[in-house]
Amino acid sequence: MNDTHLKTTPVSNINRTALDTLLKNPAPAWSGVMQQAHDTLYSNVTLSIKRAQLERMQGVITAVQKVVALPGWKAAVENEACVAIVPANTGVFFGYDFHLNDDGAHLIEINTNAGGAYFNMLLQQSQQGELQAGKSLASDNLEQVFVEMFQHEWQLQRGKDPLRTIVIVDETPRTQYFYPEFVLARQLFERAGYHAYIADPGELQQQEDGLYIGTNKVDLVYNRLTDFSLKQYPQLLAAYAKNQLVLTPHPYAYCLYADKRNLTLLTAPDFLHAIALDESSIAILQTGVPKTRLVEEKDAEQWWKERKEWFFKPATGYGGKGSYRGDKLTQRVFGEIVQGGYVAQRKAMPGEVMISMPDAAATAYKYDVRCYVYEGQVQLVVARLYQGQTTNFRTPGGGFALVRVEE
Repeated sequence: MNDTHLKTTPVSNINRTALDTLLKNPAPAWSGVMQQAHDTLYSNVTLSIKRAQLERMQGVITAVQKVVALPGWKAAVENEACVAIVPANTGVFFGYDFHLNDDGAHLIEINTNAGGAYFNMLLQQSQQGELQAGKSLASDNLEQVFVEMFQHEWQLQRGKDPLRTIVIVDETPRTQYFYPEFVLARQLFERAGYHAYIADPGELQQQEDGLYIGTNKVDLVYNRLTDFSLKQYPQLLAAYAKNQLVLTPHPYAYCLYADKRNLTLLTAPDFLHAIALDESSIAILQTGVPKTRLVEEKDAEQWWKERKEWFFKPATGYGGKGSYRGDKLTQRVFGEIVQGGYVAQRKAMPGEVMISMPDAAATAYKYDVRCYVYEGQVQLVVARLYQGQTTNFRTPGGGFALVRVEE
C-alpha cells in the first residue's frame, strides 16, 4: 500500500493539564528525570480505532497462543540454549505490535519485554475523568492487575513460598530513557509490600544459595535486559539456571514468541498445517501477519529487485534497531543485510493521524498499536505516534497515546 493512500485515523485531544499535573507531582521523587523526558513521551491525542480492528488483533493474539502451545511449534523453534531451562512461569508484559490500515490489522512483531506499560498506566490514571465518551482500552485498576501478574509469575514457579524481594534489572538503568518507568514499577512493588530495587546486573552478588542485592536475597527479577539469552550476564544466568530466582520475562519465552525468525513460520501455511493448527487460526494468521521470509545471500539478486515491497529486520533485534525499509536501502547496507541474520517482512503500512501543533499547520504522524498481553489476555492497548522510520519517542507531538474504540 502506498503511504499517500492511507486514510487518517480520527483523534481527540487529551486533558494535558491533568497529565502534566500528575507527572510533576513531587511525590514520586524522580529527580527531574520524568519532567525532562515527558514532553515527547506522551502525545496530546486519543486515537479512535474500529471495533473490527480490535477484534482482529485479539484474533491474531489468540491464534499465536494456540500455535505456541503445539508440540510441533516447540520442536521447530527451540534451540539448545533456550531448552536448557524451561521455567514454569510464562513471562510478563508481552507486547504485540500492530499496524492498522485500510487492509486490516497486521502483526509486525512480538516483544517479550515490552516497555511502556507503567507509563501508560499513569496516562490512563490522569485521564479517568475524560473517558466517559468512550472508555479507553485498559483493564480496570491497572496497578492491581500488574501486581497480581508478578505474584502469579512467582506462584507458578514457587507455589506458596513467600515473595519478599524484587529487583528490576537493566544495564546502567539510570542512563536508560525508560528509567522513570523502573521507578514507577519499584514504587508499585513497594506499595504492595515488597522490598524492591533497581539495579545493573553487576550490582548483584552471587553466593552459594543465590543472588543478593546488598544483604537481601533476590527472589524475583523483573528482566528489562535486551540480551535475551543472558550470555553477557553469567552470574544472573547461573542463578536462573539453578532455579535460585524467578526471572520474568525469560529466555525461553523469547525463544517461543519473539525471535523474528518465528514470523517466517507463522506465515507458512504448509508448516502450520503440518503441526496440526486448526484451519480457522491458519486463516487468521494468513491475513493478520505480513508474509515474512529469511534473507539469504543466494537470493540477493531477487531481493534487490523486490526490495521496495519489503521491510528488513535483524532476526534477534529489538526496538527497530538495524531495521530498514526496502525502498530506503543503499547498496552498501543491502550488502550487509544479505550476509545473514535478517528477515524480510512484506510491507504493511502503519496508520496515519494528523496532529495540529501550536503555531504550526497540521502534520502527519504514523502510528502503531501495542497490545500488552499476559497469558493471552490483553491488559492494555495503546498507540505510539512517530515520524520517520520507527518509533523513537523523540518527536514533538508524538509518543504514547490513548486508544478507544469507535462505537
